[in-house]
Amino acid sequence: KLFIRIVERMTAQGNEDLAYTILWSPLPPITWLVPFIGHLGIATSSGVACDFQGSYYVSDRGRMAFGEPTRALMINIDQIPGGAQTWDEMVREANNLYSTRVHNIVADNCHSHVACALNKMQAPMPIPFSICGQSWDMVKLCFLVFFKARFLSFSGFMKQFAPFLILMCLIIVPSRLF
Repeated sequence: KLFIRIVERMTAQGNEDLAYTILWSPLPPITWLVPFIGHLGIATSSGVACDFQGSYYVSDRGRMAFGEPTRALMINIDQIPGGAQTWDEMVREANNLYSTRVHNIVADNCHSHVACALNKMQAPMPIPFSICGQSWDMVKLCFLVFFKARFLSFSGFMKQFAPFLILMCLIIVPSRLF
């Protein structure tokens, strides 16, 4: 129990390496079938993860709904008007707003929560994603994180792609044999 309390305290205090990032974790079994779909959160200036975990609930204590993040996309804080203070205020506003909303896996979900925070803080959209407009949305975030976010570990890479590759092998290999 002591170990769990220490880990929870460390998580709530944050991880400075994850400050100003969009965080991604696999969403089993959906990620197993479609590896670019996962769960998103956003980290505060102190690296504490915040994520829309379900209807009327946003976690702001550093524990994401589907486990530790496996990928992170750093946002340049120098491009945010108001810097760190604005970042934290807008994340808090998005958290407050989404704690009053019903979670919908298709239309109003964790990606929408992160997009809301980024839109509120007026975070600039990176090229080429800005071609489709300057506001953040769940589709842009999905592909931006898939193509640009760094893996936090080799095991994070494996958690995203290994189940998909195993499933593909189970489908393709038998079809080639018969």
